[in-house]
Parts: sequence; C-alpha cells; structure tokens
Amino acid sequence: MVAAVILFIVTVLSAAAISSSHVTLTLERAFPSNHGVELSYLKALDSFRHQRFLQSTNYVVDFPVKGSFDTSKAGLYFTKVNLGTPPREFYVQIDTGSDVLWVSCASCNGCPQTSGLQIQLNYFDPQSSSTSSFISCSDQRCKNGVQSSDSSCSGRNNQCTYIFQYGDGSGTSGYYVSDLMHFASITEGSLLSNSSAPVVFGCSNQQSGDLTKSDRAIDGIFGFGQQGMSVISQLSSQGIAPRVFSHCLKGDSNGGGLLVLGEIVEPNIIYSPLVPSQPHYNLNLLSISVNGQNLPIDSAIFATSNNRGTIIDSGTTLAYIAEEAYNPFINAITAAIPQSVRTVLSRGNQCYLVTTSLDVFPQVSLNFAGGASLVLGPQDYLIKQNYIGDGSVWCIGFQKIPGQDVTILGDLVLKDRIFVYDLAGQRIGWANYDCSLSVNVSASTGNGRSEFVNAGDLSGSTSLRDGSHKLINRSGIFALFVHITLICYFVFL
Repeated sequence: MVAAVILFIVTVLSAAAISSSHVTLTLERAFPSNHGVELSYLKALDSFRHQRFLQSTNYVVDFPVKGSFDTSKAGLYFTKVNLGTPPREFYVQIDTGSDVLWVSCASCNGCPQTSGLQIQLNYFDPQSSSTSSFISCSDQRCKNGVQSSDSSCSGRNNQCTYIFQYGDGSGTSGYYVSDLMHFASITEGSLLSNSSAPVVFGCSNQQSGDLTKSDRAIDGIFGFGQQGMSVISQLSSQGIAPRVFSHCLKGDSNGGGLLVLGEIVEPNIIYSPLVPSQPHYNLNLLSISVNGQNLPIDSAIFATSNNRGTIIDSGTTLAYIAEEAYNPFINAITAAIPQSVRTVLSRGNQCYLVTTSLDVFPQVSLNFAGGASLVLGPQDYLIKQNYIGDGSVWCIGFQKIPGQDVTILGDLVLKDRIFVYDLAGQRIGWANYDCSLSVNVSASTGNGRSEFVNAGDLSGSTSLRDGSHKLINRSGIFALFVHITLICYFVFL
C-alpha cells in the first residue's frame, strides 16, 4: 500500500512538473556494451523513429549568425552548423541565392587552411562519422537534384555529385553524403537540446576563385533556396521545421543577427508574392521612386525572364540594378542632393564628399507587386569609402552588371530588417527592425494553432540562456522530490 501511494505521488509530481515548466525528459535505452552495435547507429535509428512521432509538429530551429556586410571586414554573414557523429562544427555562409549546403571535406584540393574571420576551419570526413552514408545516383534525392541542376551523376562509381559556379567566378565540386545535422530547436517556449535530423549535403573536394582566399575563408555555403536539395525543404518534408524561414541581419560594424527556421511575427511586416516557378527568390519589381517621384524606367525592364528579374540574395554583399535603370537611378539621387555635396568618381563608382549628415540624401522606394514598398534610407544605398579633410566619401552601393538587366538585392539592402521567406505561402515579407532585439517566431502545429517563442541566438541570448537555466533548476527540484520520496519509501519498509 505504501509503495502504491509513493508511486502515485511520484506520478503526480512528474505530471505537475512537466505541465508547469514544460520540462522535456529524454529517455534512452541502456544495454550492455558487448552487444556489438554502435550507440551512434542506434541513436540514428531512434532519430528516424522520433521524426515519425513528430510529423504533426513543426519546431522553430535557430542558428547563430556572425559576420557583417561591411566589405572592410567579412563582407558576408555566416552561421554555424553541426554535422556528423560525433558532431563537428562548420562555419557556412548564409546564402538564399543557392539551394545546397556544402562543406569542405578531407582531401579537398584548393580549400583554404586558415581564415581571416577568426574562426577555426574544419574538414568533414565521412569515414570519421558513424552515421554518414554516400548518396548514389539511384537515390530519389539525387534524381530530384538533377531536375533542379543541383546534382549530377558519374557513370563510373554511381555516386551523386555536383559542380557549382557562382557569380563572382568562384566554384566548387564534390559529392553528396547523408548525415545527422544537430541543431537547437524550440517549441512552446522551451529549449529542446540535442535535436538532430538526417540531411543530404555536399562534400567539397575541389574549390577555386574567391573560395580559396584565406582573408574571408569559411567552411562552406548554406543554401536556403526552395528546391528539394535545400535543408529547409528537407527538414520541412520530415516534419522537423515549417516551410518558412526568417533572418534579421545587423548592419552595425559588429554584425551578427538572427536566423530561424520559422516565421518571425511582427505587425509591420508587408509581403509581396514570389514570382512562381523560378529557381531563385524572384519578386516582381514594378517601379523605383526617389523622394516620391517615379523614375522614367520602363517596368518591362524588371519583368522576370531569362537573365532578368529581381532576386533577393543574402549571399550578395552589395546590390545590383538592371543596367537600363542604373543611370536614371544615379542621376535622380545626384539631382536630389544640395550643391554643397560634391560629386566625385572613385574607380568608376559615383561617390559624394559629405561634410554634414546623410540626411541631405533622398529616400528611395522599390515598389513591388502587392502594394509592398521597400523604403531605403541613405545608409541602405550608400557605402562609406574613406575620409578627405573634414568630410567623408560615400559611394552608391548599387552596381550594374554589364549586358544584363538583372536586379539583385544583397546584404546592403537586407540588413537592419526582418525578412520572412514564406515558401508555403509563396511570398516574401520585410519590416525595418533592430536586429539586436529578440523576436517572436511562429511555427504552425498539428492542431492548427501557432506557438510563439522568444527566439534569438540560442548560443548567446541572455533571456533564452536564463530560461534554459530555470528549466534545469526546476528539473533538479523535481528530481530532489523524487529522491526524497524514494528514501522515505525505503525507510518505511
């Protein structure tokens, strides 16, 4: 009878602790080590089973952000991913202009050895990970990648491979592997540790161009495109994360920001529909206005077609405007500033010698379909170059690509704003925001509700760190109650 009472008390305490503090208990099977089965292998099998359990729930997955748009520093934003078993850390550039996550691998030819970004470079070795496996040409994931030009097949060894060339002339090639990605995920306001899921990513064994330079070297590129090979698509298909992600990139000299797989919820966000059936995040730019006056530019210049259109790309540092719109854009800004601001040319770029504040420069609006305008202040289209006497030289950060009428909005424009990539709703939204602040993120759940969490850099957010600390303390108190209760039980026996 006493044992039954004690068991009832323990059960009630368990339920009370879990309901009041959202404690998550992780249960693992214990077995003798002489069974001859690697623990990592069994954990991987359990992971697949857990994913089936969680098919009805989407979690918010958080990645830390480092780097800056400042070309005198990093000139790029990057995050950290943990891959393999045991997990290894890799720093990868955040790139919404490509689909695939790839990292430098062992025996890579041309991969940099050191980085000027004060990070330790790593190399992924499939042979050293107990959960790694190669992707064959017959694998459906490889076949899907072939359709989007993200993968190809070698007839010699039946191995799924890739070759990527980027706009700056750099390139990489390698093969695909499948392994566990470990990440921080949150749901119902609680931090869930040791979350993982299998993902397919590229193993780079050849690099060229700027990717080989040590001054801004990283371990790879994290493609956030919408094709099937992207991690956002893979995790969404497994029910791990919603089919939406958001970022908020800090524009100050320290850089950093927020990156979450989930929808940042902010009342001021406005949305514009994505152009359908495009490999990139294309929006329909209708016009450009300076100080409220539309520029004399034919809107057909911005229409999406082969080598035309407007692309949102976090992997681009500056911004690029269709060649036919470039001169009207520059001329309108120059005409709007007072004569006290001297115009100068620096290496072919339109620049200005400014001795006062940037408030003398006009407001620029990029007007998109759906009635959404991206309003740019001077700091969103000007970049400081150097000082001359009592003034400083600011240059137009918008460039043109000779012979092309493509518009690419890179980090210069994306910084200091929330950007939401709603793949399920086929739209992109934005709002001005202080990216040093926390945000609310929504992840739709199986019952149709939305859970809101106070998300941020889980590795550095004080509020989240304190929250998880309180969670541990409550768990400890519960364990103490159970411990005391069991002692009482044995005493009464």
